[in-house]
Amino acid sequence: MHKIFDAHLHIIDPKFPLIENQGYLPDPFSYDAYLHRVRELEIIGGAIVSGSFQGFDQSYLIDSLERLGKNFVGVTQLPYDTPDEEIIKLNGHGVKAIRFNVKRGGSENVSKLDYFARRVHDLVGWHSELYIDSTTLPEIAPTIEKLPAVSIDHLGLSKDGFHNLLPLVARGVRVKATGFGRGDLDVESALRAIYSENPKALMFGTDLPSTRAKRPYDHSDIDMVYKALSPSQADDVLYKNAVEWYLK
Repeated sequence: MHKIFDAHLHIIDPKFPLIENQGYLPDPFSYDAYLHRVRELEIIGGAIVSGSFQGFDQSYLIDSLERLGKNFVGVTQLPYDTPDEEIIKLNGHGVKAIRFNVKRGGSENVSKLDYFARRVHDLVGWHSELYIDSTTLPEIAPTIEKLPAVSIDHLGLSKDGFHNLLPLVARGVRVKATGFGRGDLDVESALRAIYSENPKALMFGTDLPSTRAKRPYDHSDIDMVYKALSPSQADDVLYKNAVEWYLK
């Protein structure tokens, strides 16, 4: 059984507000459905990530964190003018990061990244996470590389933009080894290149339930990590790096 800190998963509960995004509304994916899907894995924790279709709703996230319990953290979306008191309250519920969904929208605009990323980091130590195609990274790379704690989702998605990602990795930006069926990268080569640049950068996640992905998550994605890296390096990617990032 593989030990994993699932650094990127979604819980979709229609009891809570859902917003159609670009004509898309996801099917339900409850915390019970998630636990059933990963029953063959040794999940030691994870990061529940707010999707474009959840907007600024926090009720689903608080409920999911309470249900999944110890070692699960939240990655939320908030407007830049959210009061300090609300951020501190969410931090108490286990939220550890804010997400800027540049690819799909539904979050705060990336123009607020520098201000808001610094503000939440100074206030409660949160990271900032970006869902962005790496072909567009040059536009905001000067901002990203100066921020205190940033990760980029899904290996940056794009083969054509991958060369834009590596200099940021060298400067300490983390990368979610998730959504292998979303982009057009050679995943194994990308994993090796990122790990070589910074062994602490990569954090594996299932991306369940893989909303809108061309190919949804499969347990064979874990095998890809082991094919690309040595067993000890794979352990870094599958759980050690994310535990250090999210829980320490």
